Amino acid sequence: MLQQVVGILFPVFALVVVGFSVGRWLKPDFRPINRINMDAFTPALVFSSLVSMPLDTEQIPLLSASLVAVLLPGVLMYPICKFSGLNFKAWAPPHMFRNSGNLAIPLFTYTFGDSALSSAVLLFVVSACVHISVGLVLLSEGNPVKQIIRMPVFIAAVSALTLNLSGIGVWDPLYEATKLLGQAAVPVMLLSLGAQMCHIRLSGLRVGILCTLQSLLTGAVAFAIIYFVIPLPPLQLQMMVLFTMLPPAVMNYLFAERFSIEPAKVASMVLFGNFFSIFTLPLLLTFALSLG
Repeated sequence: MLQQVVGILFPVFALVVVGFSVGRWLKPDFRPINRINMDAFTPALVFSSLVSMPLDTEQIPLLSASLVAVLLPGVLMYPICKFSGLNFKAWAPPHMFRNSGNLAIPLFTYTFGDSALSSAVLLFVVSACVHISVGLVLLSEGNPVKQIIRMPVFIAAVSALTLNLSGIGVWDPLYEATKLLGQAAVPVMLLSLGAQMCHIRLSGLRVGILCTLQSLLTGAVAFAIIYFVIPLPPLQLQMMVLFTMLPPAVMNYLFAERFSIEPAKVASMVLFGNFFSIFTLPLLLTFALSLG
């Protein structure tokens, strides 16, 4: 089992280490790279995966489970923040919107094979859509609809689902082109995540530890609800073990900085949360594989 876990996690963390090394010594500006990834590579990955995914009523349990995994931790964080005096707008989103792109997609692929890619992308799309809708409503007073419909990931998802459900085939060369472009998304995600690790500061260690413990707690509750209430096949149930307890997504920091909601604390949550995943993921992965 240990050898299997190491074999699964090594490619993921190896690319993260390469990203850290690049960020540490070359110090490139990853902002335009991340923008290209979010506006080109990731939409291509979403489109090529969803357009060929079998969509029927069998996907409803997974969609339901993904919504529970994203929304329930936010509900649980409300009383926690209320009684502990924490800022709900700063502390709830990192527990709701986890690293379902940078970390989850490659992790699911390496763990369960290519057969898990379409489900992994579907989980990412649900999380991303809720983040840019419910997440923006939570943080701002404005109407986020205009921002949502302009996002390339949203446009790619809607286009792919429309073509898929209508039964309209995609021209093979176009499909291959988007598939090829989408293959760049995962390595770039991991390199960017590694580069972000360069900004970890020990002053935020307490916040990072507290957020990680809370994240595991709220995620465990969400998984328990999914396990006992929602009927999922073994593969998707194994995926939900990891999905419900992933570290926070980097997008949480970007939104916190934009709306001036304790960005330094949110940065510590994101960076330390992803750093501590070095220790938590092997345990979660071992548990997930035991369910198979």
